[in-house]
Amino acid sequence: TFVPFVAHWDLPASDPSMLVSYRSWRPARLLSAFSSTTQLSHGPTMSALSALRRGLYGRGGRLVMKRSVCSGRICAAEVREAGGSTQDETKASNRDDKKGQNSKSNQNNKNSKKVQDTSNSSIAEIRASRIAKAEALLAQGQSAYAYKFDRTHSAKDLQEKYVGLGNGEEEDGVSVKVAGRVMMRRVMGKLAFAKLTDHSGSIQLYLDKKILEEFDHPESFKNFKSLVDAGDIVGVAGHLRRTDKGELSVVVKKLDVLTKAILPLPDKYHGLTDVESRYRKRYLDMIVTPGVADTLKARSLTVSTIRRELENMDFTEVETPVLESSAGGADARPFVTYHNTLERDFTLRIATELHLKRLVVGGLERVFEIGRIFRNEGISARHNPEFTSIELYQAYADYNDMMDLTERLVRTASERVTGGLRVDYQGTELDFESGFRRASMVDLVKEALHLDMMPFIGSGDLDGARAAALEALAGVSEREVVADPRVVQRKVNEAPTVGHLLNELFEEVVEATLIQPTFVMDHPVEISPLAKPSRKHAGLVERFELFVAGRELANSFSELTDPVDQRARLEAQVANHTRKADDPEQDYDIKVDEDFLMAVETGMPPTGGMGMGIDRLVMLLTDSPSIRDVIAFPLMK
Repeated sequence: TFVPFVAHWDLPASDPSMLVSYRSWRPARLLSAFSSTTQLSHGPTMSALSALRRGLYGRGGRLVMKRSVCSGRICAAEVREAGGSTQDETKASNRDDKKGQNSKSNQNNKNSKKVQDTSNSSIAEIRASRIAKAEALLAQGQSAYAYKFDRTHSAKDLQEKYVGLGNGEEEDGVSVKVAGRVMMRRVMGKLAFAKLTDHSGSIQLYLDKKILEEFDHPESFKNFKSLVDAGDIVGVAGHLRRTDKGELSVVVKKLDVLTKAILPLPDKYHGLTDVESRYRKRYLDMIVTPGVADTLKARSLTVSTIRRELENMDFTEVETPVLESSAGGADARPFVTYHNTLERDFTLRIATELHLKRLVVGGLERVFEIGRIFRNEGISARHNPEFTSIELYQAYADYNDMMDLTERLVRTASERVTGGLRVDYQGTELDFESGFRRASMVDLVKEALHLDMMPFIGSGDLDGARAAALEALAGVSEREVVADPRVVQRKVNEAPTVGHLLNELFEEVVEATLIQPTFVMDHPVEISPLAKPSRKHAGLVERFELFVAGRELANSFSELTDPVDQRARLEAQVANHTRKADDPEQDYDIKVDEDFLMAVETGMPPTGGMGMGIDRLVMLLTDSPSIRDVIAFPLMK
């Protein structure tokens, strides 16, 4: 029994739902008897008619075609499963094969059949096939791996320069040379088309066998037809023409294979659907997933914009050690490594703060570093164990100056990367144009829970603060509290000080609600050992964190310059950490950095400091939901 079957050059025929009746052209599934043969699809590298011939007759003749009809890029036929070689089937196969052969290139066609990719081939078979094609090019005296190619234009250059070229018009007086990766190809008799993609965009290639013969390059058409696959990198020379349908195309006069890809690209219709594969094989992700390369370019532009803006403000960029005797400048678990020659452990830095402050002491009054930070902690959509931050310090400034500077850097980066100050992030418009809100942590908690923590901070009454917090939490409905009330209550009961309790309430109840840019000011002294005391409120320090889209983006202090107070706070931090030694999350050593304290005792000028996560800023500017989207090679399990 014969049933309808279709080959379509740009549909995945391996999906039965894509098979259509050649009479109605409406979707129709194959009969169940043919379910085992649905993998005999043509792939994106063959014309539709060639797909029918090769897919139905090739590789054992598992399907037999009775008759065919073609319309544009679709060919359909009535087919049935081969039940053994019959005389009629053999005649039909031979007759159809002869139609596709040319007497001048009969031997070449036979060779190309041996190395033709098929969609039901294994990776090993495809690889062997493509290696054979590279060898075939070598046999012709051509290299499959060129040394260079002199381009005259990029795809974007041509699209912009010839935007006014009308449909059906040609610029045959101008010769262009472009190079890039072949993403799609199709052959239609003596014509062939391909989509060529480079770093800037894409452009269509138009190959006419007659034109190539006129320019003494008939082998270009033959090679494109039989030896070039999707994924190969080619260079072409020709002139420009806009097709009747409006597609700007390079009319190819010469084609060179620059790099023969021996592994196929992922399916062009579905790309890399597995998230893990996307991040592990970023090179493939960049090729087949739109926007990935643009995100990485936006990251580079963000970094260069911030660097240029700071240099224009007379800041000096420096580099500080990655290997440290002990981790400092933040409270985080470090990575530990061993130095064989020195026979001792080192940690990878968890911040650049303490070394940058040493440079301020030494006389570099405006200093910054953009560098990699390493923290041996969890992985999430917002956290990667190695990330990029910028830390900067300005002598004779305080955290108010740092707020102005941070706002300026974010605005400048937004304008440069997105072209404006209103940025869409995951369906929400972020307003970087209006002045960023400035509010204290105490006031934000009061707004959310109708609880004023200031009296408890002044008195240090932890029991009273805990009771008031639990009462306030019980008085609000669950829909008013973002976090799980039970989690918040547990953290309130476990808080060791009033300052820690205030911070827990903020993180669990307020933080996720801060969508528009907000400077959260005046943090508790217990969680800010490197900041100056507040000039207004005892128990608080001059510190801010910038929150955007419910997450922290930047952190800043009026830096502590009193060496006696600094020593007391660092020693208290170490003592508090030691008390938690039984906690699996705290089972690492921290030490007081005596050399840093000596530097501060030498005399550090009044200083404002700020640190900002580059990865998180790029996430906002590129509408990326995960930090792994903006890191070229994120850490994976």
